[in-house]
Amino acid sequence: MNRATFETEQEKFWAGDFGSAYVERNQDEELLASNIAFFSRALKVAERPDSIIEFGANIGMNLSALSLLYPKAKTSAVEINSSACSILRDRCPSTEAYNNSLYEFDSSDKWDLVLSKGILIHLSPRMLQKAYERLVKHCRKYILVCEYYSPTPVEIEYRGERDRLFKRDYAGEILESHSEMTLLDYGFAYHRDPCFPQDDITWFLLQMK
Repeated sequence: MNRATFETEQEKFWAGDFGSAYVERNQDEELLASNIAFFSRALKVAERPDSIIEFGANIGMNLSALSLLYPKAKTSAVEINSSACSILRDRCPSTEAYNNSLYEFDSSDKWDLVLSKGILIHLSPRMLQKAYERLVKHCRKYILVCEYYSPTPVEIEYRGERDRLFKRDYAGEILESHSEMTLLDYGFAYHRDPCFPQDDITWFLLQMK
């Protein structure tokens, strides 16, 4: 990937050293177990997907869990950080992994399930509509949006950095701008869950009409 093509400071941030360091904080068996429980709840009303793509897949912890739940599903991943993408290819050898920015990725293929889990919160607000277009374009049946929720947009300091973490109604904005999508289910995962904690994320399962 040509780093000079990045359109935003957020892309440069996650493609660089900070994104590589993030890898070390997000790989353990307890996280995998929590992800299995999380996706079991979030996708309980969805039909079994035959194909799954995750945008912002990091090293593949989410796809590892989904592959255990849906072992016959074809999995794909888009990850901007080259170090994380390399680890993902080793961890999930059957996954087709693309070392790309979400904005750059473009394919004629569609997937039954498009996953966004902790990526939209780190994108430039001015580029969100382009991100939503990418999610919807590659969706055949479902989009699962798992992000920090706020009814009004809020910026939060992230590990001493500004302009790197945002909370807003991401799913609501997708529904407003893409009438072909409808809300199927939603819920919340709490960091104090005694068995399978997540990072206080609200999830929304959207379906293609």
